[in-house]
Amino acid sequence: MKKLLYFILKILSRKALKKYRPLVIAVTGSLGKTSAKDAIFAVLRGSKSVRRSQGNYNNELGVPLTILGVDTGGRSVFRWLKVLAAAGGLIYFKKEYPEILILEMGAEKAGDINYLTGFVPVDIGVVTGISQVHLEFFGDLETVAQEKLSLFRKFEDQSKLAVVNLDDEKIRAKVGEIAGKVITYGFSDGADFRAGDFKITKKGEAFGTLFKLHFQEQAIPVFLPNIFGRQQVYACLPALAIGCSLGNKLLETVDDLAKYRPPQGRTNLIPGIKHTYLIDDSYNSSPAAAKAALEVLDQFPVEGRKIAVFGKMLELGSYQEEGHREVGKKAAEVNLAMLVAVGEMSRDIIRGAVEAGLPEERTFYFDNNHQAGIFVQNKLKENDLILIKGSQGARMEQIVKELMAEPLKARDLLVRQSDKWLAT
Repeated sequence: MKKLLYFILKILSRKALKKYRPLVIAVTGSLGKTSAKDAIFAVLRGSKSVRRSQGNYNNELGVPLTILGVDTGGRSVFRWLKVLAAAGGLIYFKKEYPEILILEMGAEKAGDINYLTGFVPVDIGVVTGISQVHLEFFGDLETVAQEKLSLFRKFEDQSKLAVVNLDDEKIRAKVGEIAGKVITYGFSDGADFRAGDFKITKKGEAFGTLFKLHFQEQAIPVFLPNIFGRQQVYACLPALAIGCSLGNKLLETVDDLAKYRPPQGRTNLIPGIKHTYLIDDSYNSSPAAAKAALEVLDQFPVEGRKIAVFGKMLELGSYQEEGHREVGKKAAEVNLAMLVAVGEMSRDIIRGAVEAGLPEERTFYFDNNHQAGIFVQNKLKENDLILIKGSQGARMEQIVKELMAEPLKARDLLVRQSDKWLAT
């Protein structure tokens, strides 16, 4: 039944795309694709009619639903009939349709991207980076790279635009094999859109990220309020590249980008109890993303202590132990007052940190989120900065809620706050 539904949605999506012919921007990568998608939307929405993927609509079900502009029918046959009827109306009658679609494309196994590009003609493709995500299903990093870069498999000439992260060595090695026009971004010399002089700072009452954008002969200072860390700059650079490629003026594109805000659970700064600060990075995690979050914690200009609370990282396959230990080694480089780990897998974060020189008396382990949250609550002092991060299955947003100054705002500020999630 599920396969039949997916087939019908694929056919309807293909017909809708053929009828309305929007410009299709597809974003994939091992990390940062949702942030990049939202940054691109922030840049384009002022001048164009734009639709973007919502929530986790990035797979064989979610992508067609975004194309058709409908919500899932869930487990209700009646609701699915209404969904299909609405999709049919889009195809057989003339409706308003966006000029641009920004589609996030996820991949949990080999062939997922090929399936999506089999019925979605991509005009502009973005690959944000390659890292050890879903290795349980891919096996090795090279297979992950092949899957993500298959986004460009139908790029046959310069009419297609590939926007890629030059700092990623797996991507850099394959740039010459992409048939379309290529625009690169990153912090590396040679990137078409290059960020330099990066730092997290405070401007007026707002913390944010300041960097210098180098493009052609120009060097422009860019301040992004409430945006933190290199990973968020990596999300913003392809947005600037695409905005300029579609004819927007660079300075106007930079101004539009200032309206971008990270999705919930992605390095969001939230007021904590006892006049503390929380870096809520609880949406998901991988070794690369966790190390990037620790860099944010390290660079953040606050007077108080710095504390990291980590949950387990899932779907790492044989890389599980090594990946957790690597995060611990990175944690040892930050002057942490406390390193808190939750869940059996995360013990290896502590082991890695202690082996790398973090005093063992600064490390603490707990079996569950509630115990960890209460412990951290009791230890906090004014102006402390606390990073909270873990895979989706670790449900680290529960700890964020324990520590936030206004927990009644949890539904507006945190991930996984629907009735369905709260019941699990």
